Amino acid sequence: QVQLVESGGGLVQAGGSLRLSCAASGRTLSGYVMGWFRQAPGKERAFVAAIKWSGGSTYYADSVKGRFTISRVNAKNTMYLQMNSLKPEDTAVYYCAADLSIVVHNTMNDYDYWGQGTQVTVSS
Repeated sequence: QVQLVESGGGLVQAGGSLRLSCAASGRTLSGYVMGWFRQAPGKERAFVAAIKWSGGSTYYADSVKGRFTISRVNAKNTMYLQMNSLKPEDTAVYYCAADLSIVVHNTMNDYDYWGQGTQVTVSS
């Protein structure tokens, strides 16, 4: 079992930055792929970024490439999402997720554990 807790959401103006955190507990994340997804009102949950916990390879949705950076600190069992140059269309509830897999997936059904989500609102 893996428990995930997100934090760091909030209200920011367009062009601003936020850093989300995802603290994991319950077991080591070695061998997991960790991901960030987001869900805007009336839309399906969408892939944002992922990182292989062992090795640190990263993957991004085209919509956030160059603006968002995913990272992790092994010793803290914590993953981060640094979001820069935020746009109103980035407004959503952001979720972190864990997938026991060596393959990086970008669909939510492949992820086994989820956090409760944190709201990010970008005003224009």
